[in-house]
Amino acid sequence: MADCEAVMQDVQLLQQIAPGEVIHFYPTRTPGTRIPRLLWGVNQAPELWRAERAVDLHHVFNPDPFPFPALRFLKRPIVYTVVGGLDERHRDMACRLSKLARTIIVSSEADYERLQAWGIAQGRLVQPAIDASRFSHTPLPPDAPPTLLAGSAPWTVEQFTSKGVDALLDAAQRRPDLRLIFLWRGVLFDEMMQRVRARGLEGRVHVLNERVDVNAALAGASAGVVLATRPDVVKAYPHSLLESLAAGKPVLVSRVIPMAAWVEREGLGLVIEAVEAEAILRAVAELERGAARFAAEALQTAVRDRLAHFMQAHREVYASVARAHR
Repeated sequence: MADCEAVMQDVQLLQQIAPGEVIHFYPTRTPGTRIPRLLWGVNQAPELWRAERAVDLHHVFNPDPFPFPALRFLKRPIVYTVVGGLDERHRDMACRLSKLARTIIVSSEADYERLQAWGIAQGRLVQPAIDASRFSHTPLPPDAPPTLLAGSAPWTVEQFTSKGVDALLDAAQRRPDLRLIFLWRGVLFDEMMQRVRARGLEGRVHVLNERVDVNAALAGASAGVVLATRPDVVKAYPHSLLESLAAGKPVLVSRVIPMAAWVEREGLGLVIEAVEAEAILRAVAELERGAARFAAEALQTAVRDRLAHFMQAHREVYASVARAHR
């Protein structure tokens, strides 16, 4: 279900202002390949060379700033969006990428400042956005049980840990009234259901493994949640959290995710320091105590105003890069 994936949703938005072909560097149709990343994109070289004759630039999306060797094949300028967050582990690869990409887009002020500190001058800050027009606020009854909606499903078995899925299930096992809704996307569904059954959570954990109306799913949620053990495991500003805010629902987010700084500054929810059940349960309890305040802040946030800025920023990047190349 590729169109349920946040990066593809970004691509589809940008194709409205810059139509183009989508070429996947990922070498197989199944997540979890063991093919080294150094080889990704090599098989697509003929497609890339053909595209070179028809395009003004290439726009690459990737969780971290990996300098794919296949990018050296390209003669047209490259815009590269780092989808996830950055930390010191990314310094070397970002510096190597800066020799290949004309512009490197990041999503947070902290990551933009990090690029500058590393001596990378072609960084550009573009805050992520969603089409918020599909979302509306449905308040829960005062006696409704706490319900978290998790929208970042794992691609690999390892990500059940690194994306906090196991921690959320453990939290639900410890608190009998906690309910969970997972938005799934067709990968590792049987593995997920086995983990749900092993904890005896069939009645309180709903895994929506189909295309759904996310606004309707959020109507039954107290808050959205995205957890991660590293900043490059999920988007820097996960779509599911922006959608939660657009629906007037606060969010729970891991400290390592760049969006956490905005959530904390604006009072849009709570930041979780550790990806573990105990930390989740403390956050849920605090969210319950301040439910009205958090909901009010979520409703007032400017999520709905971000899309126009997102599109205009990319228009400016594309125009600048194409103009410089000519």
